[in-house]
Amino acid sequence: METRAHHVLIGFFTLLVVGAALMFALWLGKTDSDKQFRTYDVVFQEAVTGLSKGSTVEFNGIKIGDVSSLRLDPQDPRRVFARVRVDAEAPVRSDTRARLVPAGITGISIIRLSSGDDPASTPLEGEAGQVPVIVATPSPLSKLLADGEDAMLNANQVLLQARELFSAENVASVGRMLHNLEQATGAIAAQRKDLARALKELAGASEQANATLAEAAKLAKATNRLVDERGVQTLQSAENAMAAFERAMAKVDTLLAENRAQLATGVRGAAEIGPALTELQDTLVSVRTIARQLETRPADYLLGNESMKEFKP
Repeated sequence: METRAHHVLIGFFTLLVVGAALMFALWLGKTDSDKQFRTYDVVFQEAVTGLSKGSTVEFNGIKIGDVSSLRLDPQDPRRVFARVRVDAEAPVRSDTRARLVPAGITGISIIRLSSGDDPASTPLEGEAGQVPVIVATPSPLSKLLADGEDAMLNANQVLLQARELFSAENVASVGRMLHNLEQATGAIAAQRKDLARALKELAGASEQANATLAEAAKLAKATNRLVDERGVQTLQSAENAMAAFERAMAKVDTLLAENRAQLATGVRGAAEIGPALTELQDTLVSVRTIARQLETRPADYLLGNESMKEFKP
């Protein structure tokens, strides 16, 4: 009886030791697990098509963890939180970037982390014991897939327009246009010699025109010089003639004033003075005409050119 009780105590002690060893092993494993992995929340501002619980998390192409859960943001349903568990040795820092990328052609997506270029970055830590957050960069491919329907619609419209552009009528029109262009270039090639001769004659005519313009410029310069020289002299002569005429008229007025009584009584004196006054008046009119022509058209008067009459339709 005593031997049996002793064996029971030995067995109970053995079970107690084994249980304690198992509990210690579990606790040690849990501690090691907590030390080997860290948890982060990756925030996406887009649809996470192909991403699910257990999806791979890579860092520069190396698997460092997986997705533990997915949930929508209660404040903004357009945002998706993906909680990931990654290796504690992974260099996740404050400038680390995240992106959703497809894994081949199977439709499965993964989260790819990449290092930033900020030399002052620090290890990513949460605030007040919260899970650190990494804001993902929008994926161009995901955006393209999301807008695939619009892209297909636009592609169909482009195909329809291309079909209309290359219709039989338009192709025939283009063919006729090319045929006409070929005929035109052939005609130009046939008249190649005539065109060369015409261009040569045009060059000769241009040289003659330049020479004529040079002669006209010389003639205009000589005319201006003649007008400047002789015109001034003629104007001075006309001014002298007008001054002499005015002095003569003054003398005549004085003579008439002094001999007014004799002229009134003598018919002979009036007959002699009358023609002289008439001649003096004609001379005054001629001098005024010459002076007016010199003022208005000095070149025509000096060169003897007739004034051109204005054409009236």
